[in-house]
Amino acid sequence: MKFVGIDFGWTSGASGLCLLEFSVKNHSLAIAAFDLMLNPDEIVAWVDHVLPHPEAGLVAVDAPTIIPNETGTRLPDRLTHKYFGKYHAGCYPANLNRPFAPRTTKLGFDLEARGFDHAPAMTARKIGRYQIEVFPHPAMVQLFTLDRIIKYKKGRLGDRRRELQRLMGYVETILPSLEPSLEINQQWHTLIAPVATVKGSILKEIEDRIDALICAYVGAYWWYWGSEKNQTLGDRASGYIIVPAPVRINDQQSL
Repeated sequence: MKFVGIDFGWTSGASGLCLLEFSVKNHSLAIAAFDLMLNPDEIVAWVDHVLPHPEAGLVAVDAPTIIPNETGTRLPDRLTHKYFGKYHAGCYPANLNRPFAPRTTKLGFDLEARGFDHAPAMTARKIGRYQIEVFPHPAMVQLFTLDRIIKYKKGRLGDRRRELQRLMGYVETILPSLEPSLEINQQWHTLIAPVATVKGSILKEIEDRIDALICAYVGAYWWYWGSEKNQTLGDRASGYIIVPAPVRINDQQSL
């Protein structure tokens, strides 16, 4: 089973891409590839290359690929604010009048045309071709037991760099300790090697690919555990976001 993470550029920005490969023998995930692409058609072609039909795999996308509402806010967006607002991890509202809507929903349709069915519910470890929507900030809050999101997206360069290095530390220490475990290999070391010295645009490109890694890992965690250790915010009709939840977030004691 393979897992693709797409940190999708909602409007015109580049998208970070990551491919993880699952080992049944070790119950571990190996980083097989990172990439960065601008054109959505090239992104879909990349998915075709790493997951040719009918090979089994899951694509986890950080973007609203299902938007049924003409105005206002989707159900999953509201739920991120309800459960994760206090962590500063509520997501941006999506509706069909937003300029990004045609671009993000097209990606969902393109993946469906390739046999990647939406999976707001999952039978754990069932082989197939799936796609899900994810959101890295609440996922990191859950996986890394954070009091607040890691603020590596905005601010002064030095602050962003320090926060990104903090995120890198969590990836290297916590994800290898979970099940399925992430193997920290040369692909990872090559990606992060320049972080200490690079300036704004290059740092952003590294951020995008690390976000894609988080997306891919959340996809693998969803496939591996299903609803036992994850929560679906929303549903197929309203749109949904999959969030890891070692203790279910509708339990009063979980957050």
